[in-house]
Amino acid sequence: MEQQRPIRVERRLSAILAADVAGYSRLMHRDEEATHAKLTALLTEAVAPAIAEHGGRIVKNTGDGFLAEFPSAVEAVRAALQFQARVKELTIDDPEAKRIAIRVGINIGDVIVEPTDIFGDGVNIAARLEGIAEPGGICISSAAYDQVRGKLAVAFADLGEQNLKNIALPIRAYALQFADPLPNVSFLKITRRFPPGLWSWRAWVGPAILLLMTISGVGYWYTRWGELQLPNHRLSIVVLPFTNLSNEPEQEYFAESVADDLSADLARIEDSLVIAPSTARAYKNVDPKRVGRELGIRYILDGSLRRTQSIVRVNAQLIDARTGAEIWSERVDGDWSKSMQLQDVITGRLARRLDLELTNQESRDAEIARPNSPDAVDLTMRGWAVLNRPYSREQLAQSSALFERALQIDPGYPKALVGLADTLAVEVNYRWTDAPGEKLGRAENAVDQVLSRFPSDAMAHFVKGEIQRAKGRKLEVAVNEYAAAIAINPSLAPAYGALGAAKIRVGRSAEAFAPLQVAIQLSPRDPLLNTWYFYVCHAHTHLAQYNESIDWCGRSIAVKPFWIAYADLAAASALTGHQDEAQAAIAELRRLRPNYTVALWLQDGSAWSDDVVFLDEFQRIAEGLGKAGLPE
Repeated sequence: MEQQRPIRVERRLSAILAADVAGYSRLMHRDEEATHAKLTALLTEAVAPAIAEHGGRIVKNTGDGFLAEFPSAVEAVRAALQFQARVKELTIDDPEAKRIAIRVGINIGDVIVEPTDIFGDGVNIAARLEGIAEPGGICISSAAYDQVRGKLAVAFADLGEQNLKNIALPIRAYALQFADPLPNVSFLKITRRFPPGLWSWRAWVGPAILLLMTISGVGYWYTRWGELQLPNHRLSIVVLPFTNLSNEPEQEYFAESVADDLSADLARIEDSLVIAPSTARAYKNVDPKRVGRELGIRYILDGSLRRTQSIVRVNAQLIDARTGAEIWSERVDGDWSKSMQLQDVITGRLARRLDLELTNQESRDAEIARPNSPDAVDLTMRGWAVLNRPYSREQLAQSSALFERALQIDPGYPKALVGLADTLAVEVNYRWTDAPGEKLGRAENAVDQVLSRFPSDAMAHFVKGEIQRAKGRKLEVAVNEYAAAIAINPSLAPAYGALGAAKIRVGRSAEAFAPLQVAIQLSPRDPLLNTWYFYVCHAHTHLAQYNESIDWCGRSIAVKPFWIAYADLAAASALTGHQDEAQAAIAELRRLRPNYTVALWLQDGSAWSDDVVFLDEFQRIAEGLGKAGLPE
């Protein structure tokens, strides 16, 4: 008798979204027909379009809710953000007792797939997460959080381990953070907060602003009278669609993708408000002053794209929306045949440059507007503007003092805490302090305060890595922190540079070149460029590639003299028989660090790392310094 083959069960990994109506039984008891009609309308007008737009499908309706499946956790969260914002917009004028609010749970899991349903623990977890979500809120599992972290301009609060009904093991959960629940306030009340001259567009600006604020997770505040007030963001910007000068459809898509990616990257800057790309597209070729006035933003990024054979050129301009004046411009050229890589390079380079330029501009404006009474944000902006310059003792002391003053006004201000921690770690890393232990203790305390509240802060992870690197012990922890920062913000060029430096200290100098090359490619005119050039030089020196070391140390010094670059230059020159050049480098080293000796070099090395490979290579460099004429 022929044995039948078992029926194959179809399985796949999916992002599962489960949703229901909070208090549905109560609403149906009050007014069954009206509740059913309203929910049907919301599913048709708000939910279904958002799910379809983001590549999902509604698997089934469940009476008071629905189950949807997506190929991506990011798209699942985006869809939920979109339809939650639309539902709030459509129900905001309803009496509270009759208002429908949807709760959402999202999980990633391996599911069993049938034509009209999906099954499995992944589905059950999403449904249980929906049950602990706030009305109008979104709750996601740690599996989903790991996929969306750093990819969306929203914040999630860590709810810790949750014991969910009929789920064997605890599940770590995260809830979407809103500064406050959406108010029961009409859009007319929203627009009354604007100057009278803008009333002509109040019929539509309220819904637009509310939708944007909800999607971007910006948050908002209320007066004691219950009316909505917009947040005061210093770095408010819209990225307009880049103009395709070649009129080829393929390049049109590329130009749009660059603008969208830039919006996402800029949204990672703390205290920034970035207008959503869907709204930005409506303002193409519009007068800058009108754009600033209607969107309530300070800066506009505009640009163009032109392709000539295999070369594509992108020009970008940062514009002051108040005056229409150009503040800054940048040009990026690349190889069109590597379009995916090119897009990452363009967006990463522009995002890093914009972060620096916006900080500098806001710092200058604060000094002009409030020279005698700066607030914590003003002082922090000034501190970062100074810290973003090439490193020196004087520069670090100045930036540190500004961060300290900011923290006297607001002891918990995250950006000031991260800035102070960074200055302290840099002082220790470059041997510009006599109290390394005290400095690193303060730095770690400051950055841990931020990470405890904002675990997805890329800059805080970067600075945590700098602190670990300065300690010279357990350097793999530093490597992991830099990697975490990069995962959250792939455009954070300093994290790549520091990762390269850390690779040297863990005895893997050959692995340092790749991240250093990315840092240089992302930000070829960065204030830290001389430092990154030195790390390339230092990696070559550790690998006994002395000619390359001499070349890169020379590049570092040409950008800005750096004491340690002269040490590697002297050692490499002596070990290749270029004694005159070696002695000249020693003279500059001793000018920048008087009384420096080979013994101090070895002392620095043992403090920088306890890795055996690193220390053996460092000893060889010390021998080169001795040959160059550095006193023992």
